[in-house]
Amino acid sequence: MCELHFAVPMAGAVICALNSRLDAAMASVLLRHSEARVLFVDAALLGVAREALRLLSDAGATPPVVVLITELLDGCDDEGSTPSPGASAEHEYEALVSRGGPPEFAARWPADENEPIALNYTSGTTSRPKGVIYSHRGAYLNSLAAVLLNDMPSMPVYLWTVPMFHCNGWCMAWGVAAQGGTNVCLRKVTGAAIFDAVSRHGVTHMGGAPTVLGMIVHAAPEERRPLPAGRKVAVMTGGAPPPPVVLFRMEALGFLVIHSYGLTETYGPATVCTWRPEWDALPAGERAAIKARQGLHHLGLEVDVKDPATMRSVPADGATMGEVMFRGNTVMSGYYKDAAATAEALAGGWFRSGDLAVRVPGDGYVKIRDRSKDIIISGGENISTIEVEAALFAHPAVAEAAVVGRPDEHWGETPCAFVVAKKGERVEPEEVVAFCRGRLPRYMAPRTVVVVEELPKTATGKVQKFALRDKAKAMGSLSTSKL
Repeated sequence: MCELHFAVPMAGAVICALNSRLDAAMASVLLRHSEARVLFVDAALLGVAREALRLLSDAGATPPVVVLITELLDGCDDEGSTPSPGASAEHEYEALVSRGGPPEFAARWPADENEPIALNYTSGTTSRPKGVIYSHRGAYLNSLAAVLLNDMPSMPVYLWTVPMFHCNGWCMAWGVAAQGGTNVCLRKVTGAAIFDAVSRHGVTHMGGAPTVLGMIVHAAPEERRPLPAGRKVAVMTGGAPPPPVVLFRMEALGFLVIHSYGLTETYGPATVCTWRPEWDALPAGERAAIKARQGLHHLGLEVDVKDPATMRSVPADGATMGEVMFRGNTVMSGYYKDAAATAEALAGGWFRSGDLAVRVPGDGYVKIRDRSKDIIISGGENISTIEVEAALFAHPAVAEAAVVGRPDEHWGETPCAFVVAKKGERVEPEEVVAFCRGRLPRYMAPRTVVVVEELPKTATGKVQKFALRDKAKAMGSLSTSKL
């Protein structure tokens, strides 16, 4: 995958990295939509690919040429045994590469820097994935911005806990190469695997959604390994605001968390909570709360928080909410084959994120309150699910939490929390409700708590709240008192 991030553009083609957790039906839809002509298939996913290609043929589309990658990193994957080279494929990757090309071959540079380099489909937290187009110019500038965001010196050692199919690994496949770095790859991301890789390879930088941070802080004592002496391992996190308690625990373990925020449409991370030296003297709780902000934009674009109706910037008062918007070099070129969606997303010359935020007084840092579709409106009051989730994460027995609205006969809707207990711990719903009421205004505390084995997530670690909303809706309206 790392090699193909260079080989595909050098061949004058567009790289379209598909989510490795797609089922065959969705994979076939995206293969048809993208009109892919060559399909590289990891051996562990050959079964899914076969079925996707069958569905593609049944739909009357021309199937792509298949190149099978038979190498299985870290041994055989749980999903199946290694197939024989060339099984159900026209080519085997290593054999194809070893044949080489004509001696006179030269990299095919784009005639225009705004030509597409990559097509990335959104993560699936919306009902229908969209194909986001990246340009050579945007990817180049975002790669350099990513190096700066990660505070990455020359010859870093980067641990891949961010999937390379997600925003081209936040453009770090190119950024690490720009700094002459070493890539450490994991087939399966676990807390134990992260500690082992950091210890064995001297990892300096890594990244991932808050789910990855959760794997680290909840790793069992026997799974942990000593970190490289004399420095912290820099971890860029994004995807959802990490709870302050998780940031605090990461810091205590020796990791330096860099909180970023962005979307597929902004090539991944677009803002960073730039740290000020004077904040080092603050108590740990205050430091963690500050680090949970989304912060300021990087050098490749511009961010603002605007009233979506008037397009006026909101004041930096910490209270007035607006929509987070972006414009600049590292905003997508548009959605592939969807001019209407492109025009809607970029209306007024700014990309509209759908995220609601305030600007913090004094420094103007962006602080997201919620997704516009995730805000719970209860009795006319706006409830930020992020704030409720932060309270839940402070509970000593809670490992993961997500909050959505549940229908309520009196209030319209009230907070419904889905929680995962820490290993060996027991969570009682009534006790969790009481715990939250001690930390939040009463109307914000969950009225319903559901204990689950795991939360539904995308391959990039984002909680699929639409699935939880469906579950909450299926519970029916809460028979309420007016308390």
